[in-house]
Amino acid sequence: MPTPKYGSATVNIAVAPAQVYEMVADITRMGEWSPECHRCEWIGEVHEPMVGARFRGHNRMGPIKWSTTCEIVTADPGREFAFTVLSDKNDRESTRWRYRLSPSGLGTNLSESFEFVWCPVPSRIGELFLPRGRVLRQGLNRTLVQIKAVAEASLLASMGDIGSATI
Repeated sequence: MPTPKYGSATVNIAVAPAQVYEMVADITRMGEWSPECHRCEWIGEVHEPMVGARFRGHNRMGPIKWSTTCEIVTADPGREFAFTVLSDKNDRESTRWRYRLSPSGLGTNLSESFEFVWCPVPSRIGELFLPRGRVLRQGLNRTLVQIKAVAEASLLASMGDIGSATI
């Protein structure tokens, strides 16, 4: 099975784009919603979501574990957050991940997408045994459902705090 070139999914979240952006741009929270990435940490001197900042993602799929180095390529609060996965050997861009946000009524349409730019030979060989395209597309949907659940639960919790405040 060839490497999928592109995949995307979209969900509507009943939370403002600025708040959703804060969630997806906080790479230390990625493990809360990704079925594959269980933890991220900043590397280098910059520890905030800005273009050029790097982080390491720790991933797992069943018994298989691996880490990737990523670099933020877009950080446009409330609109778009994107990073690219870099090859460990030469910092060559391999996969771009993008979150696009747009206002929708009282909430946000959040789209997550991936685009393969380059795939090393060992990964291509691994695809003979692993349906990577299907796994990634399912992961997009699971990630967005989880982001929606966390965002909307936070909104409900903050509304509860407002309702319980005394004047």
